[in-house]
Amino acid sequence: MLRKTVLAAAFTAALTPAAFAANQDIVDIAAGAGDFTTLVAAVEAADLVDVLKSDGPFTVFAPTDAAFAALPDGTVENLLKPENKDQLIAVLTYHVVPGKVMSTDLVDDMKATTVQGSEITIDLDNGVMIDNASVVTADIEAENGVIHVIDAVILPN
Repeated sequence: MLRKTVLAAAFTAALTPAAFAANQDIVDIAAGAGDFTTLVAAVEAADLVDVLKSDGPFTVFAPTDAAFAALPDGTVENLLKPENKDQLIAVLTYHVVPGKVMSTDLVDDMKATTVQGSEITIDLDNGVMIDNASVVTADIEAENGVIHVIDAVILPN
């Protein structure tokens, strides 16, 4: 419990109130943060903007631009093609869990079912891991849920 509290405090201390305002929705926060341009473009290409602007609540594990850039060459470009929209939706909705899950709600080795339908695994042994991605900033509250920034794109099995 102490580790989770310290982690949450450290992550929260790195945030600036101007960049992350709880009176904005998930999409507005991501668009205004400056490090999620690829994610926002993908959400737009998948026609998921209205969903992520709805009441929710949602928990979004948001990969940074660097996380998308680390994918093999051509992956993002292929996902953004209109003919691959269903695959793009599957990848994006794998990053979303229904409900508002704060870092203090996490338990080691817990599973959570994503909007995509598959489960993600939360591991607390070496920091907070969501599948193979590390949470680098937690608990960015939005009016319709919460964002946890991750350093890798997680993919459904």
